[in-house]
Amino acid sequence: MHVRALILRAPGINRDRDAALACELAGATPERVHINQLAGGAVRLADYGMVLIPGGFSYGDHLGAGRLLAIDLVHRLGEALHRFVEDGRPVIGICNGFQVLVKAGLLPGCLAEPDCTPAVTLTDNASEQFECRWVTLEANPGTRCSFARDLTRPIEVPVAHGEGRIALRDEATLALLEAQGLIALRYTTTMGDQAISYPANPNGSVGHIAGLCNAQGNVLGLMPHPENAILPQQHPRWTREAARDEGDGLQLFRNAVRYAAAL
Repeated sequence: MHVRALILRAPGINRDRDAALACELAGATPERVHINQLAGGAVRLADYGMVLIPGGFSYGDHLGAGRLLAIDLVHRLGEALHRFVEDGRPVIGICNGFQVLVKAGLLPGCLAEPDCTPAVTLTDNASEQFECRWVTLEANPGTRCSFARDLTRPIEVPVAHGEGRIALRDEATLALLEAQGLIALRYTTTMGDQAISYPANPNGSVGHIAGLCNAQGNVLGLMPHPENAILPQQHPRWTREAARDEGDGLQLFRNAVRYAAAL
């Protein structure tokens, strides 16, 4: 099945073209759609095989990173979005898009709380500064997210954020995330060593968490930008290392498109 990928646009989103190119190179047909087109009924969410919420500074982050767009999604598209997720179709939020999914309650989900009290948030980097550099990620072997689990080796992608640190309510929350397979990606080193510190973990996230998924495994949020690591020329060492056919980040999009096509 051919996959149409909806790339969500909203005021302040600025990585939508990058995300569209990544989806196109991965084999999908991307369409950049403004949230008002969805809310007004001109475009139907159900007509797409996957949704991607790109990075940027949605609504200027005036009430906190991702919060206003999260409110918009919940109140204007909540029912359609929940149906989309329940159908098993993939949703990916990158950087500000990850913040949106967390603030909207879609990630990581309710964990063990019957009232779904938020136990996870994204807050200021521990360094208290904007972090912009390349980092190394690896998939958590126990993750429920199949299109992240298919990353069989560490990948190098850039980060660019000031509020990317995952903070948890308590240590028990970290244990639940791990036990339920909701930790999708972690910061690591090129040697795959998780005993790392700053700057390899650029924001100080607990457990070196770089990305989370939901219990169904089809919603993924991550702080790094795989859409800016899809071409070999984007890597800072592309002229000094062995020739690359593509950027490391493209594999994540290819996996997600393949997952969507199989539904």
